[in-house]
Amino acid sequence: MIFLYHLTAIDQAADWLLSSVGSARVICFHGEMGAGKTTLIQSICQRLGTKGSFSSPTFPIINEYALADGTGHIYHMDLYRLNGLVEAERAGVGDALHSGALCLVEWPERVPDIIPEEGVQVHLQVIDTEKRSLRIDD
Repeated sequence: MIFLYHLTAIDQAADWLLSSVGSARVICFHGEMGAGKTTLIQSICQRLGTKGSFSSPTFPIINEYALADGTGHIYHMDLYRLNGLVEAERAGVGDALHSGALCLVEWPERVPDIIPEEGVQVHLQVIDTEKRSLRIDD
């Protein structure tokens, strides 16, 4: 499945992605630096009703966002700085991925062995400065 969007329509892209992945609990985001992974995840979190502020987890590795309705939380992970499975486990990535909470993972290719098989693979591609393509692997 492929969805083309203009950056001004990021919320529509987030809605399309959420409706396309159904009840998936682990969604992995692939794409070059600057493709818009973090921006798309921010929109997804807003659409799902997280409360509080949003920031990139590049340095903390994992951010946890509470849902405003009190029904749970979302984990947002950025694995870019990790150098293998041991570092990922030490950072709590495995625990988060198997917690049952929704996990939105940037740079999953950095530690592929920790990603559950049922994880949904989403690829962002830069079309030009204003357009992106989203592809979900079947």
